[in-house]
Amino acid sequence: MSLQQELVLPKEVRVSKWYFGGFSSAGAACVTHPLDLLKVQMQTQKGKNISMFQLVGIVIRNEGIMGLYNGISASLLRQLTYSTARFGIYEMAKQQLTPKDGRPIPFYMSAFIAGLGGLAGGFVGNPADLVNVRMQNDMKLPPEQRRNYKNAVHGLWRVAATEGITRLWAGASMTCSRAALMTIGQLAFYDQIKIVLLSTSFFHDNVVTHVTSSLLAGGVATTMTQPVDVLKTRAMNAKPGEFRGILHLITSTAKEGPLAFFKGYIPAFVRLAPHTILTFVFLEQLRMNYGSIKC
Repeated sequence: MSLQQELVLPKEVRVSKWYFGGFSSAGAACVTHPLDLLKVQMQTQKGKNISMFQLVGIVIRNEGIMGLYNGISASLLRQLTYSTARFGIYEMAKQQLTPKDGRPIPFYMSAFIAGLGGLAGGFVGNPADLVNVRMQNDMKLPPEQRRNYKNAVHGLWRVAATEGITRLWAGASMTCSRAALMTIGQLAFYDQIKIVLLSTSFFHDNVVTHVTSSLLAGGVATTMTQPVDVLKTRAMNAKPGEFRGILHLITSTAKEGPLAFFKGYIPAFVRLAPHTILTFVFLEQLRMNYGSIKC
């Protein structure tokens, strides 16, 4: 048989393993944690309008450059629980539902399973998220009011021992709601945007497409989740009994004006955009080099 007559073998298709999302998100968190810390501190401001750049100066002046990494252990634990669960559920469900001919599943279906994955991830990751918020906000408190958690595990133990185990799920309803919206905005929209880009002649399955898709998905996710994120952060950082319930928290925030629900939007996007980009670039590289070969 001549070379011209040789059959062209189909291109090998690799899919993600269930734990790739957690590893990718943890790697991204190592880079973007300082932005997450600034976002939390802006969201917990009450009646103040300190800019992100002013906050950077305050943190470095009071805590040193490493103060920007306060709570990094909790941030990593959060990604290894929350993101592993949501990415894992989404990827495994998507792979099971994808037709054998390789056609992508409809957007409404990917959004639905992304929402379910986000709900599960939010619940699983809530304890680490609560400790993460507290550790990041600790430096703002007077020394006598600081919780001084040594690391994420110490924080979990302290909360359970002094406030009760159920306190680890404070704000869980808002965490799960935010996680569902975040996962839809990131994963479902990322896949949909990527499909649209690849349908043109200008994009191919490479880093440029991955960065473009994840940047746009990051913008969608930030806008969808910011109001819930503000409420979640305040609920987790509140003292026991400070708010009577979700409605009280919403009305209390609303008294500061509609824009109070979007406090920290710029640092949230500035943090979420690179975090989303890095997560999907890492995820795609893991998929392309170490993913399972699709039968």
